[in-house]
Amino acid sequence: MLKFTISTIYTLILSLWIGGMAIFTFVVTPAIFKSYNRDMAGELVGKLFPGYFTWTLVLSALALVAFFLLNADKSSKAFQWSLALLTVALLANAYVSFKLHPDTIRIKQEVTSFDRAAPDSPARKEFRRLHAISAVVNLFVLTAGVTLLVLSRKLLK
Repeated sequence: MLKFTISTIYTLILSLWIGGMAIFTFVVTPAIFKSYNRDMAGELVGKLFPGYFTWTLVLSALALVAFFLLNADKSSKAFQWSLALLTVALLANAYVSFKLHPDTIRIKQEVTSFDRAAPDSPARKEFRRLHAISAVVNLFVLTAGVTLLVLSRKLLK
C-alpha cells in the first residue's frame, strides 16, 4: 500500500504548482497565440485564466498548510525562506485573483479589438501595463515554486 507522508504531499503540491504554471505559461498560451489571431487567442486564454488563477491560489494555500504540518527545523534558513516565499506567493496569487485580473478584464472590455485598435489608445496602454504586472507576478510565483522545491531538500532532511 502506498503511504503518503506530509513531506510527500508537500512535494506533490509544489510539483503541481510548478508544472501547472510552466505548462500554461510556456506551452499552452504560446500555442494558442501561434494558432489564432490576437483577438481570438486573447478570448481563449481569457476563458482559461479563472481556472488558472484558482489553481495557483489553491495550490499556494495548500502548500502553506502542508508546510506548517512538516516536521522541520523552524530555526533553519530553509524554513524561514520557505515561509517567506509561501506567504508572498499566496499574497501575490490573491492579488492577481481578486484585484489584478478583475481590473484587466474591465480594461480589456474597453478595447474592441487588439488587431484593429490603435496601439497608443489609453485602454491599450493600460491593458499593456496590467498585463506586464501580471507577467512579472506570474514569473515570480513560478520562480518561488521552483525555489521552494529546491529548499524542500534541505527542509525535509
